[in-house]
Amino acid sequence: MTGGADLSSRFALDVQGVNQLKLDARQSSPEALKQAAQQFEAVFMNMLMKSMREATPQDGMFDSEQTRMYTSMLDQQLTQRMASRGIGLAEVMVRQLSSALNVPPPGEGAAQGFPLNALQVGADPLRSEVPQGGMSSYAPGLVTPQSPAVTPVRSGGAPAHVEAFVQKLLPHAQAASASTGIPARFMLGQAALETGWGKAEIRGADGQNSHNLFGIKAGASWKGQTVDIVTTEYVNGQPRKQVESFRAYDSYADSFHDYANLLRGNARYQNVLAQGQDAAGFAQGLQQAGYATDPKYAQKLMSVIRLVEAA
Repeated sequence: MTGGADLSSRFALDVQGVNQLKLDARQSSPEALKQAAQQFEAVFMNMLMKSMREATPQDGMFDSEQTRMYTSMLDQQLTQRMASRGIGLAEVMVRQLSSALNVPPPGEGAAQGFPLNALQVGADPLRSEVPQGGMSSYAPGLVTPQSPAVTPVRSGGAPAHVEAFVQKLLPHAQAASASTGIPARFMLGQAALETGWGKAEIRGADGQNSHNLFGIKAGASWKGQTVDIVTTEYVNGQPRKQVESFRAYDSYADSFHDYANLLRGNARYQNVLAQGQDAAGFAQGLQQAGYATDPKYAQKLMSVIRLVEAA
């Protein structure tokens, strides 16, 4: 987290700490969500304390406006300290917000600062600029992916939705692996990153699934089916919405097959194939080849691959 300090240990009326919390929250960091939930828990507990004080007589001999003010300040600080230990409310809020924003909860191995927006312009022109992680920037009415519900962790060490995603697509990834030499689970990790574990796949206006797992655009050489959607792209740091055409396939098998052809047929990805046996080399190779301009793309991909490998 950018602030680096635990706000729960700071004075309850510390305006600078609250401003830092707002700044960190804009980054959609899992740790920022945790801090925001703890602050809300502190406010909630302070309201309870205030209600209890109001129910207690405070018109004794030594009571005054000054004593009541300092008592109120003490109550706020006490509730802040109590919230740092937690009563369970913050944990519930973190789970709910992580699900709604599609941000991995702290401790799940996902990279901090998981993106809520699209990648920047400058990536491979055949690549999609749709948001990663399942947060849609599509125009209303074109596609409405739903955020995945919070799912329990299975005995295998991976959440249930991760295992389901892997089992669903593993045969197709294995076929693509045979033609590229890249381990199937590395490609499954990239498909999961690009589609938010399948919850934000590209769909047409009629809701038809394009089966495009890797966000490959339909260039002039593409003769197959296409899907036009509104995407968000960044130009000089400013988001812009525009309509782009994406390749559409009849099946997930076709998507993996076309992705394998893209890697084998484009010279810019030769280093990716050469380093494909190592997860870090695969992720870094894609970033260096310009598959995405997000400076943390490799880091995020590595985090998702680790989840896939645990399934």
